[in-house]
Amino acid sequence: MKRQDEFVSTKLSRFTDRVVSLAQKAVVGEPDPAFEDGDGGYADWVIVAIHSLREYLDHTYRRLLDVLHEMRGIVAQLDLAVAELPDFTTVCTRKQDLEMRIWRVLLRLSAELHDLGNVQAIDATGMDRIAASQHYAKRTNYTFEAVKTTLLSDCETGAILDIHCSMKQPHDSKIGWQMVKRNLDKLNILTADKGYDWWLLRQRLRSEGVKPVIKHREFGWHGIANNLLQDDTIYHQRSNAESTFFALRRKYGEIVRARTWFGQFRELVLKCAVRNIELSVSHSRP
Repeated sequence: MKRQDEFVSTKLSRFTDRVVSLAQKAVVGEPDPAFEDGDGGYADWVIVAIHSLREYLDHTYRRLLDVLHEMRGIVAQLDLAVAELPDFTTVCTRKQDLEMRIWRVLLRLSAELHDLGNVQAIDATGMDRIAASQHYAKRTNYTFEAVKTTLLSDCETGAILDIHCSMKQPHDSKIGWQMVKRNLDKLNILTADKGYDWWLLRQRLRSEGVKPVIKHREFGWHGIANNLLQDDTIYHQRSNAESTFFALRRKYGEIVRARTWFGQFRELVLKCAVRNIELSVSHSRP
């Protein structure tokens, strides 16, 4: 008698299942049907899920939709038939129409897939923007070559809790408090380098019950003494935030490709959410 193998879902299938569930929760109210003829069109959660799949599979929009035409099982998880898949121009246009709130909620929900540890870290870097023509740069005031990107991440799981993007160069400590106050319920110990050395930030963290492990600038004996008293084991977990930036670049590319600043911010938030979902899938059993 021939033994029948148990069905084992693929990583792609599990990723799609999770991203559909989170995308439906990210939209306001009850999720709409995936597709309605006429003015209804495609539900917001379908567009979010397709963009997430594009980041996960690292395809262009045209290539992704070509591939999906051969993946009936994945398309079915979107509650669509292959013949109902949107055109790539629809997918591109609808992304710009979706509010930033939806992408941020998706990121928050993706972080909740992880059991967070006791230590969180904050760090910043510049994410390169796609090269623009001289004419386009002058017409749109496209001056900065990189988007200043700040991540708040969990040191144990590598999950990204929040992201801040800026076309300017604000001081790290000011950005740090903006991000921290949005995530106080998730923080226990916060570690950061000396770019976040600000007495008021430390004071605010302590008043909220969060232990700051932040490097002091060594302008004199006071800064040197405070650094010597710090727990190096906790402080050096800050390098996990740098590892997260490296992983984002390696997996999802080093260049932000959207032309507009708000498109670039959405792209970076989506990359972080997709990474969180991918990590949760990798750590789960089929």
